[in-house]
Amino acid sequence: MCGIAGWVDFGASIKDKRAVMEEMSRRLSPRGPDEKGFFYSDNCNLAHARLTIIDPENGKQPMTRENYTICYNGELYNTYELQKSLEAMGYSFGGHSDTEVLLTAYLQWGEKCLERLNGIYAFAVWDSMRKKLFVARDRAGVKPFYYSILNKGLIFASEPKAILAHPDVKPIIDGEGIAQIMLLGPAVKPDSGIFKDIKQLPPGCFAVYERGSFTMKSYWQPTAEPHTENASETAEHLAFLIGDSVKRQLVSDMPLCTFLSGGLDSSIISAIAAAYYREKGETLNTYSVDYKGNRENFRASLFQPDEDAPWIVKMSEHIKSVHTNVVIDTPQLAEALYPSTTARDAAGMADVDSSLYLFCGEVKKRFKVAVSGECADESEHVL
Repeated sequence: MCGIAGWVDFGASIKDKRAVMEEMSRRLSPRGPDEKGFFYSDNCNLAHARLTIIDPENGKQPMTRENYTICYNGELYNTYELQKSLEAMGYSFGGHSDTEVLLTAYLQWGEKCLERLNGIYAFAVWDSMRKKLFVARDRAGVKPFYYSILNKGLIFASEPKAILAHPDVKPIIDGEGIAQIMLLGPAVKPDSGIFKDIKQLPPGCFAVYERGSFTMKSYWQPTAEPHTENASETAEHLAFLIGDSVKRQLVSDMPLCTFLSGGLDSSIISAIAAAYYREKGETLNTYSVDYKGNRENFRASLFQPDEDAPWIVKMSEHIKSVHTNVVIDTPQLAEALYPSTTARDAAGMADVDSSLYLFCGEVKKRFKVAVSGECADESEHVL
């Protein structure tokens, strides 16, 4: 993942406010440790912290084309199709970066480009001619987008901690924020940033900030439709949708692995990925996490009737993956509670968060990209 941040101000020139942007970017470093990028102008400053996955040379950000500059965090799973459509319209590209394709799609279709995107994203486009900022977030809200409206400006970032690096935003939690921490945590309202003056752009929404006016609209909402397929058609359709979704997420210029817990979600994903890799003559790497003393102390229950470990072994052998098991001890879990909470920027799930934090730290030693079924059955996104 990457980190984005921006500051728009119509009260005075902010072109020389580089120290503020550098600090906002620094706080996003864990999201994007590979490269920093900045854009400065009188009314808009942008910062990008990059985790390099696709097209290292041609995907640098912020990226400018004509009078539009984009700052983007996400993945487009239909980059190839969009690029071909735009090339047929006369556009040319310097590489295969989804950033360049997204920016060009916005040039061509404006806000209507959102109807054509297949992916997870949070991005901002600054129009230097019209002095207008356009921002958008993906349909499911996988990628975060926080913002704070000032007297004559707006600040946004991938995480609240970056917004709090701006001197005009104070870390104040009011009654509503406390209620969410105490009563809803680890969940929050779709538009809440917990802190008093920080909000989230809700999933499936875009907004325009222009001359002090902030206008937000929804471009997508889930709808219920009658199910008319029989069992056979349903199975075939579902298999296609899952397979297509997983394969599109395996596109990477960097080494990739999958998480494998032995459960339904991760097993399906890993099996599809392993078959995809075999077709290319490659072997998939899989990772799992376990806890010291778990085997000796495991007690079956209705919630978890079996240990994960035997199923992990069965699945790894079945799909012929190169498997790594990461073992974590209890004191490590306790020590990681603080950094995992800092990473989340909100009330979390205690040892669930700290174990995932430690687990990903081990995976990161060899792989930049991991495809996961984590929390697919719990309605919770791990960002």
